[in-house]
Amino acid sequence: MAKRDYYDLLGLKKGASPEEIKKAYRQKAKELHPDRNSDNPNAEEQFKEVNEAYDVLKDADRKAAYDRFGHAAFDGGMGGGGPRPGGQQGDFASAFSDVFDDLFGDFMGQRGGGGGRRRATRGSDLRYNLRVTLEEAYEGLQKTIQVPTSVMCGECNGSGAEGGSEPVTCPTCSGMGKVRAQQGFFTVERTCPTCSGAGQIIKNPCKACGGQGRVERDKSLSVNIPAGVETGTRIRLGGEGEAGMRGGPAGDLYIFIEVEPHKIFERDASNLYCRVPVSMTTAAMGGDIEVPTIDGGRSRVKIPEGSQSGRQMRLRGKGMPALRGGPAGDMMIELAVETPVNLTARQKELLREFEALSENNSPENKDFLKSVRNFWDSMKG
Repeated sequence: MAKRDYYDLLGLKKGASPEEIKKAYRQKAKELHPDRNSDNPNAEEQFKEVNEAYDVLKDADRKAAYDRFGHAAFDGGMGGGGPRPGGQQGDFASAFSDVFDDLFGDFMGQRGGGGGRRRATRGSDLRYNLRVTLEEAYEGLQKTIQVPTSVMCGECNGSGAEGGSEPVTCPTCSGMGKVRAQQGFFTVERTCPTCSGAGQIIKNPCKACGGQGRVERDKSLSVNIPAGVETGTRIRLGGEGEAGMRGGPAGDLYIFIEVEPHKIFERDASNLYCRVPVSMTTAAMGGDIEVPTIDGGRSRVKIPEGSQSGRQMRLRGKGMPALRGGPAGDMMIELAVETPVNLTARQKELLREFEALSENNSPENKDFLKSVRNFWDSMKG
């Protein structure tokens, strides 16, 4: 079978720059690596072809020979120099080392950087749940919180070493934090068992922190809670999380807001709902009522004559402020017509008299009774 063009294998055009060749190889290597294509029986062979193509094109002299003569440059005597002795095993070892971190960095926690990059480890992110009242969510506030966390050890200044001594280079990995071993076709890289990937070892650990470079302590923080927050709002405080290991950068603190239920108002996004009981007389004859607002004020609302339970009226701009700017929400007043209880004999007498005179004052009841009669008639038929 004729060999495929090296440029085609890498998805490149002839004359590609060294940077383009390396970038294309990295993408193809990740895409075709056998460890990631266990269901593809041809993955290993395709991976070998990609490595052979990269091994030729990354070398300026061999690339020039290939550009001029193609595969014939390496079939014997053309002067280009063919693939190196030992088959693809040697090609892979040299090429694969350039992209090992791209292939396995996500799993090893070592993306980016050279040897010893795990000497200092970033601290973990922390979560803090903060409950606020609806009034506080409306106004916004500055609040001081106590966060249990890890902070840099003051005795060793985060180094983890006792008495100002310095960590020493790990003799097993020579400070790389990892060791490599050739296993047939593959070069396998593992975290150094001696230093656990730190690249350094501490001969005299700090007694205060046990060599960790950090200690457990409560930290007091002042947090700005903006107006308009709601349950689920997340506030990030960069660098206020757990301290890093051995002088590494601190993690972040994420504050999750929970707004407590209110006795008067119910919230829906930026709108507020308030259920207001009104007397049967006020609902029938109309009138004015006074309702509270979330800012602590009062508003007068006119009740139209003949209002029914469930009727809603809107107070524009009396809801919650928008968290990221924009107009405030509205406040919805929902009427709940209240049936009188504990009536006196005289009140009952007046209501019976009123009922006798109310034949045409209950249109909804009249329509309902008519529908019921029609239903019964249809059932008889």
